[in-house]
Amino acid sequence: MTSKDKVILLIEDNPDDELLTLRALRQNKLANDIVVTRDGEEALEYLFATGKYANREARQNPQLILLDLKLPKVDGFEVLRRLRENEKTRLIPVVVLTSSDEDKDMIESYELAANSYVRKPVDFDQFSEAIRQIGMYWLVINCVPS
Repeated sequence: MTSKDKVILLIEDNPDDELLTLRALRQNKLANDIVVTRDGEEALEYLFATGKYANREARQNPQLILLDLKLPKVDGFEVLRRLRENEKTRLIPVVVLTSSDEDKDMIESYELAANSYVRKPVDFDQFSEAIRQIGMYWLVINCVPS
């Protein structure tokens, strides 16, 4: 699978952070499809092909999930918990991409089997570089089972 075949699921409720992330991903040409969900409930509907995503092909999982923690309806920790409990989604790489600098958030993320924890840089150039590195590693360098 080439990077052009890869889908990223961005779970982000902040419109500014969403825009910056999309811009950085597109600028670095890391995926041909980026799906955005704006709360944890919508993310779970997408991942498990329920609700407004009931017609989505559930077997086609994203190759990478960028997950914010502070989400409306269902928080990022619960999204991560449900992902890891389900055999069909438990191996999807999840990068927690958050502004939280709380150690407890980092610890809980790793306890729930997040693959990585990245604090969002405030500066756009640093943010863009962080997104580029995340995408390069998880979509190009990292190997996952088919």
